[in-house]
Amino acid sequence: MSDQDGPEIEIQTLPLDAWHRARGGRMVEFAGYHMPVQYEGIMAEHLWVRESAGLFDVSHMGQIVLSGEGLDDALEALLPADVKGLALGKMRYSLLLAENGGILDDLMLSRWPHSIYMVVNGAVKYDDIAHLRMELPDEITLNQLDERVLLALQGPKAFEVLKRHTTGRWGLDALTFMTGGPFELAGAECWISRSGYTGEDGFELSFDASEAERIADLLCAEPEVKPIGLGARDSLRLEAGLPLYGHDLDPETTPVMADLGFALSKRRREEGNFPGAERILIEREQGPVTKRVGLLVEGRQPVREGAAVLDADGSEVGKVTSGGFAPSVGAPIAMAYVPAAMAAPGTQIQIAQRGKVHHATVTAMPFIPHRYVRAGGK
Repeated sequence: MSDQDGPEIEIQTLPLDAWHRARGGRMVEFAGYHMPVQYEGIMAEHLWVRESAGLFDVSHMGQIVLSGEGLDDALEALLPADVKGLALGKMRYSLLLAENGGILDDLMLSRWPHSIYMVVNGAVKYDDIAHLRMELPDEITLNQLDERVLLALQGPKAFEVLKRHTTGRWGLDALTFMTGGPFELAGAECWISRSGYTGEDGFELSFDASEAERIADLLCAEPEVKPIGLGARDSLRLEAGLPLYGHDLDPETTPVMADLGFALSKRRREEGNFPGAERILIEREQGPVTKRVGLLVEGRQPVREGAAVLDADGSEVGKVTSGGFAPSVGAPIAMAYVPAAMAAPGTQIQIAQRGKVHHATVTAMPFIPHRYVRAGGK
């Protein structure tokens, strides 16, 4: 390697790296880490999560705790979320926005006592932390929880499995979708939230890395639970219509283009005092030029990220950002950005990939219904 190539970036290992390998995990590089892409096969793992419960290692993601005087105001200067209205134990999906309204990352916020717990994407977590440190006032303290793991237990049987091993001030059934609280998980202090990125009911578990192997073994010893890799995580979130940062979201994309208008709280829209508000609010009123849509693809061959969306004349007018075969749908599906005039469900479009033209239909997302356990049973 020449000097001009620069230093080679070392791929990091997760606390459970040896555990994944011992269980037959096929490791790949993802977001700067060695991570398991599959164990017994993506199709089987995907269907297992839809029917039972799967354990995902998402410890590559950034876990951050923010505290200090004026925290809510400081965060609202960077995010379009109603941080002030976030009650203790509640969670909120939000977006870290650039000054032009582009998305720097999507993230989760939770209200902890006297602080905010934030989970950001692994591939950009160091950029996010640098951005937060630069933009937040000196009075705000930022602590990265790099000594903790983050596991996700997802699927219709996740609740009954986790309930066997948790104790806390409240029972686990007190948690509904997008809420969290402190529990003891098999004797380890653990923050448990009822959340995830599969479209299924499930939980995310944050606890000290020293307990990682013991708790992963404990959960996977249950007959309902198997370890699940990145491949099935991707196909599950795609079926659920959930965007992946760096693929379906990037700094050139606004929340309105990405069909994430729900992340713009009513009060914040009215105040118009978040990054890129002028552009975003105009797009919201007038409609974006391009929009993220779901696609049902004819035939059996999937279309992949980067495939071109064509207009009636065969000119490229958009791009596929995620695509693959959907095991629960039984057909190829995709997400793409298309011109607003082509974004209505039922619109027939063409996709060019490797010299072949595929036919697809714009469809509403999610591709399969979400099965979250919401407050009030909704």
